[in-house]
Amino acid sequence: MVELSADTLLAAQGISLSFGGTRAIRDVSFDVQRGELFAIIGPNGAGKTSIFNCISGVYHPQEGSLRFDGEELIGKAPENIARLGVARMFQNIELFDNLTVLDNLMLGRALHMDYSVGSAFIFSRKVRRQESANREAVERIIDFLDIESHRSFPVGMLPYGVKKRVELGRALAMEPTLLLLDEPVAGMNVEETEDMARFILDVRAEMGVTMILVEHDMGLVMDLADRVLVLDFGERIALGEPAQVQADPNVIRAYLGEDLTGVQTEA
Repeated sequence: MVELSADTLLAAQGISLSFGGTRAIRDVSFDVQRGELFAIIGPNGAGKTSIFNCISGVYHPQEGSLRFDGEELIGKAPENIARLGVARMFQNIELFDNLTVLDNLMLGRALHMDYSVGSAFIFSRKVRRQESANREAVERIIDFLDIESHRSFPVGMLPYGVKKRVELGRALAMEPTLLLLDEPVAGMNVEETEDMARFILDVRAEMGVTMILVEHDMGLVMDLADRVLVLDFGERIALGEPAQVQADPNVIRAYLGEDLTGVQTEA
């Protein structure tokens, strides 16, 4: 059982997900505390992305409970979960290449715009007021992520590392309470990875956003995460602080005899 407290933001209890006769997730339970940077790791096919898809409403588990700030998420549509305050940075960049950085970030503000098409057509006072407020919010994110020099460029023209930063910015533009980071440094070089790690830490420190991180870079996970959940074949095999997880025999076995820094363990 997951022990809940007033600081629990997300509570997963007995989550199971199947596709036909294949079990993707088997009776997984965990909790995420407010302000925590929580990581989910495991070998390929362990169920990490399936967990993210359950939280964001893409998949609906057949068993269990998934409560966000006390509200059940299972059965809700993705857009309704987003309105509750859950945002996601995708592993594969989901930006509009022909739009500028500014325009891509403004799309992240769509949930905060509540005027009609007619009001937008005549550009009413309400529309102007909201557009101004949303533009100010986006400008703060541009400054925060240090992408001012790229703001007017089409995203398709930008280097990969900058695109990933814009992807993070669009998620932040939603003003999430919980941010799902799906392999944020995948495909990055060392310098880009270090920059992204710094921004992730800044998001927590300056914006107070709770985060769940799925990442294959174990060095990054062990450096950043407060706690780590380890999955293998859809089952939870460990949950604890990074040092505890790194030394867990079941975790070492799941990673084919290697420890989580990639150093071969002794026989």
